[in-house]
Amino acid sequence: MAQFPDTPSFTGFNTPSRVEADIRDLQHTGTIPAELDGAFFRVQPDPQFPPMLGDDIAFNGDGMITRFHFHDGQCDFKQRWAHTDKWKAEREAGRGLFGMYRNPLTDDPSVKGMIRSTANTNAWIYAGKLWAMKEDSPALVMDPVTMETEAFETWEGAMKSQTFTAHPKIDPHTGNMVAIGYAASGLCSDDVSYMEVSPDGELVREKWFKVPYYCMMHDFAITEDYLVLHIVPSIGSWERLEQKKPHFGFDTTMPVYLGIIPRRDDLKDEDIRWFKRDNCFASHTVNAWQDGTKVHFIVPEAKNNMFPFFPDVHGEPFNGMEAMSKLTRWTVDMASNGEDFDSITPLTETASEFPRIDDRFTGVKNRYTWGLEMDMKRPCELKGGSAGGFLMNCLFLKDLESGAEQHWWCGPVSSLQEPCFVPRTKDSAEGDGWIVMLVNRLEEHRTDLVVFDALDIEKGPLATIQCPIRLRFGLHGNFARSEDIGLTAKVLEAA
Repeated sequence: MAQFPDTPSFTGFNTPSRVEADIRDLQHTGTIPAELDGAFFRVQPDPQFPPMLGDDIAFNGDGMITRFHFHDGQCDFKQRWAHTDKWKAEREAGRGLFGMYRNPLTDDPSVKGMIRSTANTNAWIYAGKLWAMKEDSPALVMDPVTMETEAFETWEGAMKSQTFTAHPKIDPHTGNMVAIGYAASGLCSDDVSYMEVSPDGELVREKWFKVPYYCMMHDFAITEDYLVLHIVPSIGSWERLEQKKPHFGFDTTMPVYLGIIPRRDDLKDEDIRWFKRDNCFASHTVNAWQDGTKVHFIVPEAKNNMFPFFPDVHGEPFNGMEAMSKLTRWTVDMASNGEDFDSITPLTETASEFPRIDDRFTGVKNRYTWGLEMDMKRPCELKGGSAGGFLMNCLFLKDLESGAEQHWWCGPVSSLQEPCFVPRTKDSAEGDGWIVMLVNRLEEHRTDLVVFDALDIEKGPLATIQCPIRLRFGLHGNFARSEDIGLTAKVLEAA
């Protein structure tokens, strides 16, 4: 009999859902734009079984992929688990077999050496496939139409890295998918792989380099010539794993680095520039671009650690106010001879995370970014449904050119999940399109999907689509046009 822990990670809105479903034509209010023709994929950690060790962090749940398919002014729903090796082994055993987050020393002996991926961090569409990603392992490839699992992608062993990022980027010039794999040679190692995959799905480049120290490298950015990688001291070690401490812990005494890594086949460690600054926290990236000899990089930056479940290594208590991240531009000059940053420029007083852009402008200077705002001045009657426990209660639009901002509040009994930008057409202007995102209805224990005019969010949703089941807090998701993944009416009828 399944008995999940009576802890915040497994109760209230975060109670495991474990629902696979198919629902045609979800009920909605407002008008779904008729031109919106494609699928929004997103993923949530959703444990199949109670944790083997009695409790766990929310980020360790099995990947459950949701697809919202827009067509003909309606929206259809399909949800399936990602069938990882972990999921299959535990399904057969009828219980949890894997222990603490990224700690194989705590696993049942029967699964020793097995790929530990939960495939729960990003649902990514590329080369006609659905990629279910977790950065500690290879990516799991699924069919975007049937949502059946195929296999972990290692290019028949051609990929030597043991890991593949959950935050790849698409180079708008080449169409290549750019990725990293940290801890590439094994858990807690300082080896990082830089990889590129062609639009037809072939691995065309894999180069390795060393970083200043091992840490969580959850995201990165690219420019036309460079991979831009920030090294922030959410650190880990085998000693921590042996002591059964959380895999990562934050060290406020260590410096932060920004690596500018040339994207070329003859890459060597000595070709990399490492710029150094004082301690801060930064995880997700907005974008990066080149301007002459300068490289600009925008991140939500916080003074201190944002992850309470990866605590301070010196025993200091979690500081919620210092964990509030705000959009900040880091600039380095490749013409300089030293390791100092050229400038660090705050861009707003609005606290936000989960930033997104119009992905067609990846690696070049962009104007707009959307994110989840944490506005503590708004009334709040219920909490929950947000990754890490933060109250993410507003959709935030920042115009990086004019400085203008827009905010949309979801109300006192709701919270928000990551936004996703959908261009109106393949060649429409930057920002011309829609934002799709989930709203956690905390009081009713259910979920809405809302659609906004991307550049006029303050007028509220164009459509609110009601999902009759509760979707747990999700991490990342992406949109694909129906024609690009074979999601046609004829195929749907056959399915």
